[in-house]
Amino acid sequence: MADLPQSIVQPGDHAPNFSLKDQNDRTFDLLEHMGERILLSFHPLAWTGHCAAQMVSLEKNREVLKSLNTSAVGISVD
Repeated sequence: MADLPQSIVQPGDHAPNFSLKDQNDRTFDLLEHMGERILLSFHPLAWTGHCAAQMVSLEKNREVLKSLNTSAVGISVD
């Protein structure tokens, strides 16, 4: 992994495309959501204390995000 180029995406920047499998084995492709507002939420491990609290917070704020035309997408290494 040391040979992979790294860049930091700033708020408001366009994120590079990626495709990942979700918990239901469906493919999520960021490019398919071009033009939509997506909040990417990264979690080192799903359902650890901090990660679980973050996901619960996103769920509690679903209507706020919806009012901002924003969808939250959680990404975990497991």
